[in-house]
Formats: sequence, structure tokens, C-alpha cells
Amino acid sequence: MLILHTSDWHLGRSFHGTGLLQAQREVLVQMADTVRDRGVDLVLVAGDVYDRALPAADAVEVLDGALAELVTAGAAVVLTSGNHDSAIRLGFGGHLMGASGVHFRTRMDEVTAPVVLEDPDGGRVAVYGVPYLEPRHAGQVWEVDPNHTAVTAEAVRRIREDAGARFAGQEQETAVITMAHLFAAGGAGSDSERDIGADTPGGQAGQADCSSEELLVGTLGQVPVSVFEGVDYAALGHLHGRQRMAETVRYSGSPLPYSFSEAHHTKGGLLVRTAGGAVTGVETVDWSAGRKLAVLRGRIEDLMDNPDHAWAEDRWCQITVTDPVRPPQAYRRLKERFDGLLNFVLDPDAGAAAVRSTYAARLAAATSDLEVCTGFVEHVRQRPASAAETALLTTALAESRAELDDEGRAA
Repeated sequence: MLILHTSDWHLGRSFHGTGLLQAQREVLVQMADTVRDRGVDLVLVAGDVYDRALPAADAVEVLDGALAELVTAGAAVVLTSGNHDSAIRLGFGGHLMGASGVHFRTRMDEVTAPVVLEDPDGGRVAVYGVPYLEPRHAGQVWEVDPNHTAVTAEAVRRIREDAGARFAGQEQETAVITMAHLFAAGGAGSDSERDIGADTPGGQAGQADCSSEELLVGTLGQVPVSVFEGVDYAALGHLHGRQRMAETVRYSGSPLPYSFSEAHHTKGGLLVRTAGGAVTGVETVDWSAGRKLAVLRGRIEDLMDNPDHAWAEDRWCQITVTDPVRPPQAYRRLKERFDGLLNFVLDPDAGAAAVRSTYAARLAAATSDLEVCTGFVEHVRQRPASAAETALLTTALAESRAELDDEGRAA
């Protein structure tokens, strides 16, 4: 059997204010082409199917079309809910859809309800879908400690127990595959994942997206890979970079990049092959949809004139300008060359910029009205006032004084 492991579709997500739904449609078409061309029997989606608990109508429409296309291409599908999904909404109609080959696993009580498929190469495959487990709720229901490690370990324990009882004494060997949505200890995060550690006691559920550095502060949200001992393959979701945690514990990563920290990721999925009730191999499959990403950094003149940056002209760009003084109209100038500029950052080279006093200190030291005005321009623009700006301010001050003098004489 050939199984396509995917996760983190995040349908309906935007990227720095730019909608990604068309790119998501394109990559899902490529996914269906892989199913058709490679003869994939089963597609796994390990959580974060949608980007939000209340997905927009067009995102729901994209999922509906994608599932129909995958089934038409010849594959069954198993989806689990992630921390971005509403488990109830995602799983609605699941019992009916299971008859068509689309299986949702979004509730705790479905952890021991495997999707069992006969392997064309002998044996069978049992897929146990573990939805995202909120530790406080799952810990209370299962009477274990309310943390990610304890509830995940309990879910896997129940899976091993169920598989042992369900398939005991049968001639066919069974490959046990577990889907889970979590942060595995040692995994590499990116800037586009939500910190599921915030859902532990003392954290804040629903926290905004965090950087990878914030994700790795502490270990409350991280689960050791060892909890998956005893299963033949763990198809993980949540981290957006494709990575191998152990030979049979892997992240497929997201099918599209969702932050500039993923600019160097190769996006796609994993093809897992089974035979005779065992996992016999894992290989990558790559997809490409929408604009690629570029991350540039440097002085404004180099960014504007250097032909070595031509490769980034048709990409979505994050550009950091390092000039010691903010160049005039820097964003507008860069946008002329890189029309996909989405994130502009000013970060002067360390040690290059002269030490600037605070605006209050400059104001206190000003000896004229003109210095007050040019000091304000420097404070707002993060650069000294230009000659043209200084001349304009000089004229404005002179005209203001003349008008005041005329009013005084009139009085």
C-alpha cells in the first residue's frame, strides 16, 4: 500500500495580508495528481485542515472540492483536527462521509476507532487518528496529568491496547499507523505555528502565532518521540517543516510556506509504503504552488542596483534595509523593483548608526524653532531632515512668524 502523509493545509490562511486560497487550490490539485500518478491508496491529513475554527465559506468550498478530487483519483482519506480547527465543525457529517472513503477523526472517543484497509501487498493497515488533545480536558477525562506528554502517551497506550486485542490471533499482519498533531521534542519550529504549549495550565489558549524562539521556550508543549514506541509509523502534524524525528516518526510539513522563516523549506508530503503488515519505506514528494519566497538584507543601493538580486523580483519578499540612516522613500523604491514586497524591516547595521539621543533630549537641547522641527522629523523618519525638508520647514516658520506679526499690528 502507498500512503501519502500530509498535514497543516491551513485552508483560508493569508500571508502578510495576501490571500493564499488560489495557491492552496493549486497545491491540492498537485496533491491529487500525485495520488493519481503514483497510485496512492490512502491520504492522511494530520490536523490544521483549516486555518481557523470558523472557516470562511470559500475555504470550506476548497476542502469539499479537494476531498472529492482525492477520492476520484483513487484514494481513501483520513483527516484529524488540529489546534486551529474546530473539532465539531470539521467532523460534522463524518459518519456519512466515511461510507465514501473520507474518514474524520476529531473526537477523543474515536482514538480507538481505526480505519482498517487491506494491503494489496499482503497484510493490512490500521490507521488510528488522534485529534489535537487539549490537555486540561483530555487529562480530566482520561484521569492523567493535564499536559501534552501525559495525554498523548495515554492515547498511544489505548491505541496499542486496542490493536493488540482487535488483531490478536489473526493470520494477517497489521501495520499500525498513528496520526497526531503536536510539538515533538527536538522538532524545528517556524514563525507560522501557534504555540500549543500555551494550552497547558498557566498558558493562554488561543495565543497569537509565535516565533520559533518563543515556541521553544520551556518544554510544556513538547512531547518526547518515545511515546510512539510500539506503533509502526507516526504521521505528525503541527510543525510546518518536513522533518524526521525517528525512522518511523515524521512530520510531512505544510504543503505551502506560511512565513518567511520557511523560505528555504522544500514543501510537499511523504509517501509511506507498507507491505505484509509492516512499513517498508518512506520517500519525499515535492509540490510547488503560488509565488516562492525571498528574504533579502542589505543597504538600499545594493538592493536596488545589484543584478544578483534579480532572482527575487517575482517572489513574495521580506527585505531588511541595514543603512545606518533610514533612506528616503525606501519602501516605495524597493516596491518598484520587488513588486512582491510584503514585509519591510529597518535594521541598521550593528555599530554603524550613530548613537541618537531621545527625542525629549533633542527637544531640550534645541536652540531654535527650526531645530525643534527638524528634530521631530528625525524622530519620526529615523533619519535627519533632508535639505529639501529643512528648506520647507524654514519657509513655513518664516511665513508663520510674518502672519503673527501682521496679526499683532492689526490688533
